[in-house]
Amino acid sequence: MTGAHAIGLIVGIAIIVILFELLRRRRMRERYAMAWLVIGIGSMLIGVFPGLLGEATRAVGLVLPINLVFFVGLIVLLGLTSQLSYELGLAEDRTRALAEEVALIRLEIDEHINGEPVEPAVESDEAP
Repeated sequence: MTGAHAIGLIVGIAIIVILFELLRRRRMRERYAMAWLVIGIGSMLIGVFPGLLGEATRAVGLVLPINLVFFVGLIVLLGLTSQLSYELGLAEDRTRALAEEVALIRLEIDEHINGEPVEPAVESDEAP
């Protein structure tokens, strides 16, 4: 086992330990943990079985194993970014709907307290 393989093994173990700690403290949801678990296990496998990376490189048709590592890393980062962008879009939609709902409830409360309809205060970003 070379130093690079030992580093891969240590990084894999560290990812899995940190992942379980984040899950235990409920700082990370399970649906986000799966990708990191696969990365940690993959890193550990490459650290324990160094020839596995070479075999996978030859099977894919690449020349250098590091090219496969960078390619897989790029695909994983692209997948994680896409997932987070999707989740951010959903969160923005939920936040906007919640803000509209709170504004309507606030308007109803003002109308109930004053007994007459109240014009909602509209804040605009546009210049007059």
